[in-house]
Amino acid sequence: MDVVMLSRLQFAAATMFHFLFVPLTLGLSVMVAYMETRYVKTNDETYLRMTKFWGKLFLINFALGVVTGITLEFQFGTNWSRYSAYVGDIFGSLLAIEASLAFFLESTFIGIWIFGWKKLSKKAHATVMWLVAAAGNVSAIWILLANGWMQHPVGYTIRDGRAELTDFLAVVTNKFGLLEIVHTIPSAFILSAFFIMGISAWHLLKKQHIEFFTRSFNIGLVVGLIASIVVVITGDLHAVHVTETQPSKLAAMESHWETQSQAPIVLFAIPDEANERNRIEIGSIPGVLSFLGHHDFNATVTGLKDIPKDERPPVLLTFVSFRTMVALGTLFPLLTIVGFVLRKRLVESRWYLWIMLFAIPLPYIANEMGWVLAEVGRQPWIVYGLLKTAEAASPVAASQVMTTLAGFILVYGLLGIAGFYLIANFARKGPQPAADDA
Repeated sequence: MDVVMLSRLQFAAATMFHFLFVPLTLGLSVMVAYMETRYVKTNDETYLRMTKFWGKLFLINFALGVVTGITLEFQFGTNWSRYSAYVGDIFGSLLAIEASLAFFLESTFIGIWIFGWKKLSKKAHATVMWLVAAAGNVSAIWILLANGWMQHPVGYTIRDGRAELTDFLAVVTNKFGLLEIVHTIPSAFILSAFFIMGISAWHLLKKQHIEFFTRSFNIGLVVGLIASIVVVITGDLHAVHVTETQPSKLAAMESHWETQSQAPIVLFAIPDEANERNRIEIGSIPGVLSFLGHHDFNATVTGLKDIPKDERPPVLLTFVSFRTMVALGTLFPLLTIVGFVLRKRLVESRWYLWIMLFAIPLPYIANEMGWVLAEVGRQPWIVYGLLKTAEAASPVAASQVMTTLAGFILVYGLLGIAGFYLIANFARKGPQPAADDA
């Protein structure tokens, strides 16, 4: 295996593991801030207990996210030095703003929140949590803008053999990046909502702390319902823009081989890349792919055969990740709508609570598949249409990358076991009991 593929695997392993913790940080911080605000307004001790219980889970998750994320930026120098040299003037500025502004603000305010319970007024302490939530989500916005630039580069010129920034405003208003923001951040809120609902469901099934976890479940339910609808809408808008800017990705997403108008969507297919066809196709619906890509049933959709072979993304992985993400993205609003109907009789609806308990991993899978689609579907480009991945890797020995890849897998594996054990153990214990708990 060559150094480029090994470097890609190493970055993918580190990124996907890190992204197990990022979405929960984004969504749970806002929901904890809301709970604390409700405590300030109502002086209801249940909201205070909710803030501390879910806040502890947030802190465990945040710590794991920080530890696993630190190595990612170093890899741009160790594994992707040619990429950094070529586009560092643009990409580096976005990462610098994220690290020096948003991340450090978030870390500082988290420290104040942890140690400020008895030193700040209730209103001030709740405000600090809102600042934590805001800083975390602003941090994500800068990262997504950086990725959006890689997907659709704008605001640059090529000078002396490298890309240089010419229009910072164009970069931060890049439509691809903005669509990533309004799609990815609500996806994080779905994950956080299902995390809260799943843990609450476990305790409600055991009839523990019923008032506490019914309230928690209902907060997660409202957030999950709204966020899942937003994700469906923004996903459609994103698909249209991908059609305009990355036609090869759209073709791979649907394993679409022939350029044609009234392009069909196939409900079930098995791609056969070697023979440029689908080995099996079941349930072809004419015009739907044209509509999804162009909002026009008669529009022409470019097929993979009209894209040079060396510019096609891996079809099978792109296809499977897209189908998995869409299937789960369709399931989430359905589950939350059912929950909204049953919200006043949750304890009696044990079948639904069991579903929501086992649904905890599903948003994690959907989020990971979304990133697989975004990054694998962009290949063979590291910056779409500008710099190929094979030209961006550092000139290092494959054995060096293999060694560090093995090290990453070992260390991250141990961190993951320890982290998820802590989260699961604390979640099972539940909040501190109160005299009025049912």
